[in-house]
Amino acid sequence: MKLSYFSDTDTLYIDISDRPSVESEVINENLIIDLDSDGQPVGITLEHYSQTASSSAIEVDLPIALLTTQQ
Repeated sequence: MKLSYFSDTDTLYIDISDRPSVESEVINENLIIDLDSDGQPVGITLEHYSQTASSSAIEVDLPIALLTTQQ
């Protein structure tokens, strides 16, 4: 998982997989989920991050399946 913050657009991108994105699902004006060819999430875009975040810390609870190595 990789977090990238772009201060010029106030956007946080959470890259949760190295699989390529083939589709994006707009949840609302601040949240976009990138999906792979199987419909699985591979990335999350949070627009206007500093305005919508309730804390300066980023905490993530990941399902154990994301933490295991797939072979």
